[in-house]
Amino acid sequence: MSNKLLILSQYFPPEIGAPQNRLFGLAKELQKNNFKVTVLTALPNYPKMEIQENYKGLKTHFECIEGINTHRTSIYVSQKKGIVPRLRNYFSFVWSSYFYGKKSLDKNYDYILCESPPLFLGITGYLLSRNKKAKFIFNISDLWPESAEKLEIVTNKLLLKSATILEEWLYKKSHLITGQTQGITENIQNRFPNKKIHWLPNGVDLDQFEKPIESSFREENNFQKEDILLFYGGILGHAQGLEVILKAANNLKEKTHVKFIIMGTGPEKEKLLNLKAKNNLVQVYFFEPVNKEKIKEVLVEIDASIIPLKNIPLFHGAIPSKIFENLALKKPIILGVDGEAKKLFIEEGKCGYYFEPENSIALTNAINKFINYPEKWNQLGANGLKLIENRFNRKKIAQEFHQFLTQNA
Repeated sequence: MSNKLLILSQYFPPEIGAPQNRLFGLAKELQKNNFKVTVLTALPNYPKMEIQENYKGLKTHFECIEGINTHRTSIYVSQKKGIVPRLRNYFSFVWSSYFYGKKSLDKNYDYILCESPPLFLGITGYLLSRNKKAKFIFNISDLWPESAEKLEIVTNKLLLKSATILEEWLYKKSHLITGQTQGITENIQNRFPNKKIHWLPNGVDLDQFEKPIESSFREENNFQKEDILLFYGGILGHAQGLEVILKAANNLKEKTHVKFIIMGTGPEKEKLLNLKAKNNLVQVYFFEPVNKEKIKEVLVEIDASIIPLKNIPLFHGAIPSKIFENLALKKPIILGVDGEAKKLFIEEGKCGYYFEPENSIALTNAINKFINYPEKWNQLGANGLKLIENRFNRKKIAQEFHQFLTQNA
């Protein structure tokens, strides 16, 4: 008899992003492991904060995506910055998903896995778990409100205190807690030693990389064979500290064959474009984000990926999801993330080079080390693939999660 699992998340494909890819991959693997998986999510709008064309005018929508039954409900979207539009965005989906889920989904589930952030969606997850007689699993991909406070995204003390109270209440009400990184699971376990907590990392479906990937990305964009392409792909946000890439590019202006590709969108894009213009960084190229199939065509043509985060203690437990597809395609990484990621991918995995976060001189030195020793590139790439196969294979991740649920039923 199949286990019935409802995944509740504000983010899901066809949106592009880390939680979207991670949850979709997990859903497909669990469906192969005797689970009947249903997803309750929002009308797709991220990261541009506008409802995608095929979904405009809808209040609810049902579709089946590669065998995953996916229900969508309305969400308030606005391109205005500030805490009020952000909260309206979060709470509109909190309410629409709750009322739709209560009325329109099956009466019973074995488990409800709720993705956080946004933290407030945990309210819906908990209430639906009561309504559906399901065990509530709270899946934490970012420690909120701690990260919002440290990044100064939220500064209102009353809101931060209220969010902390809600966070702790949701942990206490959870049947099980899962965390995307070991840093997250350790943080929660230290605060709630009696809770059952499981590391549920991101990973890669290696089956998607078995066939050769044809690409004309270099040719279409007039890059030469001898050009060294250094890539960043993802959200252009506060947490990434992407100014470090443009500063390093400025330091390497004389090496005209070294090109920097920045692919994505987000709140920091305009500032980065202004920095490029101010310093006349002709070797820095900005591209719009592409879907998960197209991104593979880009990755096979680059030489290495730069993966930065800001230099704050909060990120010592972070593992940027963009690492995994790079390593699956045997691409070295130039990593500006301290702590857990550095230990896993640089010290143990030997998949690339490390630089101190937000230190443009350190990044410049790491790039020079990379480009000066091209004979090491293949070994770094092979090391990355081996690490993915052993520790971040989605099949293994789903099987271990299934075993965890069985042991804690």
